[in-house]
Amino acid sequence: MLRRDFLKTASAASLAAMAIPRGWTFQAAKSPRIAFGGISIECSTYSRIRTRMEDFTILKEQALASNERFAFLNRYSVPFWPTLVATATPGGPVSLDTYRAIQADFLARLKALLPLDGLFLPMHGAMFVDGMLDAEGDWMESARRVVGPDCLMSTSYDLHGNVSQRVVDNIDAFSAFRTAPHIDREETMIRACDMLVQCLDQHIRTTLVWAPIPVLMPGERSSTEWQPGKRLWAQLPMLNQEPGVLDVSMLVGYVWADEPRSTASVVVTGTALAKEGKIALDLAEQYWKARKEFQFGTETCSTDECIKKAMAAKTQPAIIADSGDNPTGGGNSDQPTVLDALLRWNAQSVVFAGITDRPATDACYRAGVGITLPLSIGATLDPMGSHPVKAVATVKYLLPTDDIVLREAVVQIEGVTLVLSARRRPYHDIIDFTRLGLQPKSFKIIVVKSGYLSPELKPIANPSLMALTDGAINQDIVHLPANRYRKPTYPFVADLQFKPEVYVSARDKT
Repeated sequence: MLRRDFLKTASAASLAAMAIPRGWTFQAAKSPRIAFGGISIECSTYSRIRTRMEDFTILKEQALASNERFAFLNRYSVPFWPTLVATATPGGPVSLDTYRAIQADFLARLKALLPLDGLFLPMHGAMFVDGMLDAEGDWMESARRVVGPDCLMSTSYDLHGNVSQRVVDNIDAFSAFRTAPHIDREETMIRACDMLVQCLDQHIRTTLVWAPIPVLMPGERSSTEWQPGKRLWAQLPMLNQEPGVLDVSMLVGYVWADEPRSTASVVVTGTALAKEGKIALDLAEQYWKARKEFQFGTETCSTDECIKKAMAAKTQPAIIADSGDNPTGGGNSDQPTVLDALLRWNAQSVVFAGITDRPATDACYRAGVGITLPLSIGATLDPMGSHPVKAVATVKYLLPTDDIVLREAVVQIEGVTLVLSARRRPYHDIIDFTRLGLQPKSFKIIVVKSGYLSPELKPIANPSLMALTDGAINQDIVHLPANRYRKPTYPFVADLQFKPEVYVSARDKT
């Protein structure tokens, strides 16, 4: 990756010498023109499936401008002009032709809005595109070429996004989620947009510093609800109040991507370079020292052990998370391994939501409610990843829909009530069950394809168990397949030596 000569790693002492007052270098229009748009997906490079155009939901024009997700933009006196926002359920790498088509549409819409004073990019940070490293860097660099050097660019990221020098070299403000499970999406986007509007209004020129930390953990071991994540992220709101600091972000990164940028990191946006660097170095050092503290926040066991414990539990519902095939982390969601084990153990009063299998789902719709039929369940998206379960099922419920892609069927197989879906999707909220006529609390055992439980499921879990299953996001990370691009990182290199360094954005003009 090419870097300008002045981009050097720096200690806190050397950064102190660089601190000088900053001022905006051009006069923005009285009514700034701000656009927004981006692409958001989390991609496991260990998945054999591909994310294609039909897997994306793409909002444009009025559909984007009026979307509830971006209703918070109405809080600003200046309008935000929509381009497009493309989102997809986490999964396998994005096909190159799909990415290029979405990118070309975005850039064309961006160009049509020129000249622009500001651009907000709602991103994720863990996208992988076939044949490309650092897809977010590519997206931001292409946007920068269109809007020019004077336009301010601000981005919001997921806590599990991967940062690169290319990313920070093309933007002016950065903010990432501070919670896992993620309950601060809107707050993060507001911080990113507040910075953008404030800087345009007050003619402020910011800079970014970035400190990569060679540690990679699955989200299931780095939640902000328990230690050390709880104490590490608890510092950030107070640091945001420091004079000259606009935002402090700390990211876990995304472990299931074979990329050089896959790493934890700290990113600081502000106007006081020395202070930004000091904060970044300190947080990076804290994170590194805490690396061995990261543990699963719930009881983990093999699939069979989880089922035995759930069946023996005196309380209910016991919730078992099928962690390796979780679609919200990049899993395929089509592996029936846990279903096979449930049937083998003759488990009763179980609801399993759900398994992605469009052929089986369509067969249920053809048969109709009340019909019993033989089904082959699972392993339709990735036949190499698992083996289908052959079972006799009775159709209990069919979700009313005219769109075959949105079909969902509830079937009964012995003691297991199983949800089948035509498309990959999670079942992490209570409404995901009740809309199918299911009351999750009435079952002794609930099985979901998940990692840590969602804020709605966690309170009802009694007990909560995580099955360490195989899949595209296997939690046994040290035994993942060999990587070509990932840099030496803990825990893959147990005795790794590390001293934090910070890198300054090319947008810095000192």
